[in-house]
Amino acid sequence: MSAATDKNSEPSVQLTDAQWREKLTPEEYAVLREAGTERPFVGEYTDTTSEGVYECRACGAELFRSTEKFESHCGWPSFFDPADSDAVILHEDTSLGMRRVEVICKSCHSHLGHVFEGEGYPTPTDQRYCINSISLVHKPAQ
Repeated sequence: MSAATDKNSEPSVQLTDAQWREKLTPEEYAVLREAGTERPFVGEYTDTTSEGVYECRACGAELFRSTEKFESHCGWPSFFDPADSDAVILHEDTSLGMRRVEVICKSCHSHLGHVFEGEGYPTPTDQRYCINSISLVHKPAQ
């Protein structure tokens, strides 16, 4: 996997817990700051196909582009590569008794989702960045 893996690096966007709670809705806070997961097939970007970029809802950093988005039928927006390989941090997650790889925004260390590989999707990377819609803001191409 090509993304940065140093979760111990300092985020460039740092807010107190109280500031994050003020900035984000309770649902956004639960996913972005507490590593929650939105229910499948309910996110606003699950089926979005319009051109543009996807930014971190917490800090506005560009994370993914529509050219790397694909339909995986998993219930969450799926991308095969970040917009910039250094835009996200990959971190081993064993929280549910299994090994997964968590995807975190490098700029603010907010939880975005998980990345899986080797699932056989016909993408250039054989990776599926399974990202919570609530973690993203889509900015349409102009």
